[in-house]
Amino acid sequence: MPMRASSMVVQSVLCPASALLLGALIVLHAIPARADTSLAQGNPAPLPEVGPQPPASAVAGAPAPVPTSTGPSWLDLDKLPFIPVPELDEDPYSGTSVGLIPTVLVTNDQHQIEQIIAPDVIHSQYFGWGARARFFDFPSDDTQWSLVGGAKQHVESEFDGEYATGMLRDERWSFSSSLIYDRDGSPRFYGVGNDSQLADQTNFTDQQKYAQTTLGLNLSHIWQIGYEMRLREVTITPGHIPGVPSIQDLYPTTVLKADRREFLNRLYVNYDSRDDVNIPTRGAEWIAYAGAASTSLQPNTSLYSEVGLDGRNFFALPNHAVLAMHVALRYMPRTDRTRNIPFWALSGLGGDESDLGGNQPLRAFGTDRFLDRNSFVVNLEYRKRVATVHEFSTQINIELTPFIDMGRVFNALSTDPLSRLHKVAGFGVRGIAPPFVVGYVDAGYGSEGFAVFTGLNYPF
Repeated sequence: MPMRASSMVVQSVLCPASALLLGALIVLHAIPARADTSLAQGNPAPLPEVGPQPPASAVAGAPAPVPTSTGPSWLDLDKLPFIPVPELDEDPYSGTSVGLIPTVLVTNDQHQIEQIIAPDVIHSQYFGWGARARFFDFPSDDTQWSLVGGAKQHVESEFDGEYATGMLRDERWSFSSSLIYDRDGSPRFYGVGNDSQLADQTNFTDQQKYAQTTLGLNLSHIWQIGYEMRLREVTITPGHIPGVPSIQDLYPTTVLKADRREFLNRLYVNYDSRDDVNIPTRGAEWIAYAGAASTSLQPNTSLYSEVGLDGRNFFALPNHAVLAMHVALRYMPRTDRTRNIPFWALSGLGGDESDLGGNQPLRAFGTDRFLDRNSFVVNLEYRKRVATVHEFSTQINIELTPFIDMGRVFNALSTDPLSRLHKVAGFGVRGIAPPFVVGYVDAGYGSEGFAVFTGLNYPF
């Protein structure tokens, strides 16, 4: 699939509490001296140019200067070798986690971020002590790559290597590739259907290994046709969350169909008129796709087929505001050979990210909270810049974002996708460091209560 910016940069570098604490730290540290007071003009307020001044004592009749305390030197964030980001996470799936992320931002002469180095040490309520190494590199507007790896004492481990080039479509070809291993002990399964019940919640350990490559032919700066190939192996084993039944206990038949290899081939047509691939303010991106998956390269091993449409529009509004809209519709036609689709390949709703041909945002529920063959979702956001601060050798724009999510899953092709929608209302805070980095904290409320999500790059 065409590589979205959020798939290039690993999600969840900061947990919700960490991001809020860091945001408060940045604002409190920066605003007294360098707050942006020229938002109406769209540019940071220039600092006054002050020439050399004589000491106050040299001015006739002036009192002697009074010494002032600037506080401990460790409070001056610009003098620290890294940003000490506290990691405090209370997640309904994975419990309480605490840790520290010493983050290093490498910027260029224009104060734009070129690299992010963000290792961490963490303690998880359910999975013990762990550590991760993260490295993100932005060598140009056209190319990005990242490496992430880590493990905890129990169950969980991960490796994620990703590369993308030709993102601006200035050349004939665009290319992206990823190599991923992930063993996650926190996922949940509630059964299949739009009316699956919270009381039927189960936990499982999801182990995935896959390689994915996308090649796009750029017919113009706006039009692209492409091909995606994915090789994936999924293994589902018992869960480890206390007090939550394991998936084998309530859904033994589902587990029997879950351990599968997937060989996916997908074709797509992409129309993209956005003014920026990472931080768009106007334009649109629409993708129509069709794909087929099998369990091997041998004939007669069909697993499923899919067709879908994914679109997003951005409208620039006065006073540094953007109206962002996203809609996604996916169908998985039924045939005699595709009756046993593993649940992880179904269309899903929940969580905070849009994945082409996969899970879609519904930000009051966990990832894949609702699963079925077909899905529909619409997301609306009002992104309003409220401040600009200059910290850590870069510019950071602060956005406030009320949002609405609505969607459903369904089995029959004849079902009206606009009926019986799950509805979510929420509010987000985003910190943006042009031209590549967007950090967000989104809190949404739905029929099952509140959920909070955080990560890098816009949800869609």
